[in-house]
Amino acid sequence: GDWKLVFSAFEATAFATLSSGSGTFTVPDQANAIHIQFAVGAGGGGFRGASYDKAGGESAGAGGGSGGYISDKILTVSSGETISYSVGSGGAANNAASDRYSGSSSAGTNTTLSGSSTGSLFTLNGGGGGSSAGGGVQGPLRSNTAGSAGSHSISGTAITSGNFRDSDGTTKAVTTNTSGPTGTFNDSGNGAAGANPGNCSGDNCQIGGGTGGASYDGNVSGGAGSAQYGTENTTAAGASGGNGEIKYRFLKVN
Repeated sequence: GDWKLVFSAFEATAFATLSSGSGTFTVPDQANAIHIQFAVGAGGGGFRGASYDKAGGESAGAGGGSGGYISDKILTVSSGETISYSVGSGGAANNAASDRYSGSSSAGTNTTLSGSSTGSLFTLNGGGGGSSAGGGVQGPLRSNTAGSAGSHSISGTAITSGNFRDSDGTTKAVTTNTSGPTGTFNDSGNGAAGANPGNCSGDNCQIGGGTGGASYDGNVSGGAGSAQYGTENTTAAGASGGNGEIKYRFLKVN
């Protein structure tokens, strides 16, 4: 009989999620694009509240900032190349009593992706940590600073048009990929600063801690600030920032 050479069309791979650490993976044969459904840099740590000995007020801890993000962006890669990743770790909260009037929590670290032949694809910088300065147990009240927003940099080549064969066998336009957190195709941006409630007025006043910066253009809320009780021995602790993440799959875009 006659032999026939049969070619099968490349279908989108299943999504994979990276939630910590660093490592590598390989672009499958025939794939020429990576679809980042979502990715984000790590959040900065929130700072602790502080109480005083009759200084005329109390201090809320400022929230940490969120990291830069990607939502439904498709980037060019080469079949068979090695992709290296690093997922950012959340910044640690500084709750040391010795630092309550002047100190800072740690920034979140960056989430990155790069190819062995295509080079850097993106860097999503982590958010800054909350901080304070200039306070003392008998005054003055400290000044508080919220963690800054993490920036973002897209170094890879974005694919904004064309068709691909999805995992269900149907052919779709790349612009139909809107399942990420922002609901917008080819979206990326900076994070958001944390909240800074500042100081309240009057001994033993009560003031809530600052929330963490929201992620993904405000579509994922930051961590809630704790209640601050204005007594010398009771102050709310800051929380560490959330880790980064990457969720991806491979496509062949025509």
